[in-house]
Amino acid sequence: MINNVSKGTGNDLVVITEGALITALAMVLSFIPHSTGVSAVEFSYGLIPMSIFALRRGLKPGLMAGLVWGILDLVIRGFSNGGFLNPLQGFVEYPVAFGVVGLIGLGSVQVKRSIEQGNNALGLIIFYSAIGFFAKYFFHFIAGGIYWGSYAPKGMNPWIYSFAINGGSFIANMIMMLVLAVLLNKIFKRLIMVKN
Repeated sequence: MINNVSKGTGNDLVVITEGALITALAMVLSFIPHSTGVSAVEFSYGLIPMSIFALRRGLKPGLMAGLVWGILDLVIRGFSNGGFLNPLQGFVEYPVAFGVVGLIGLGSVQVKRSIEQGNNALGLIIFYSAIGFFAKYFFHFIAGGIYWGSYAPKGMNPWIYSFAINGGSFIANMIMMLVLAVLLNKIFKRLIMVKN
């Protein structure tokens, strides 16, 4: 019984350490220029390591890592670059929107089982990544329609503008994920599987 407890505690420490490293990596990747050239449509490179972590460790660690990433992004970038308008908008667009990326972890067991059975898990990786990516940009879409309407082109409905920007960002990030998952399929599989 004592061995099981200490083993569980040790494993929890490994998961927390991995989560901290992945969150730091996602934050560092936020400083790489990521504009597509289309107004406000952006790549979020940190979604890639967050996807791998959520598929590797599951729903709860994925949600926690996303939440911490959102809080860090709010403190380090949101306050300084004008991304924070008020407490409710800040809460929705940072802790909540970044946190729900962890929903990718819903597919952790299924993806790992597929890899173990020697099946091609690419479709599952893309599917569950799409769930987390969609959830993130859905919250940005809601905040965009409510809080960022004044930035829409004159005469354009703020909800349509928010849909175009956040829908475009979702599509851009899904294309990035698809390309990387196809090109680095074997590496993705190794990173997702837990050896301890």
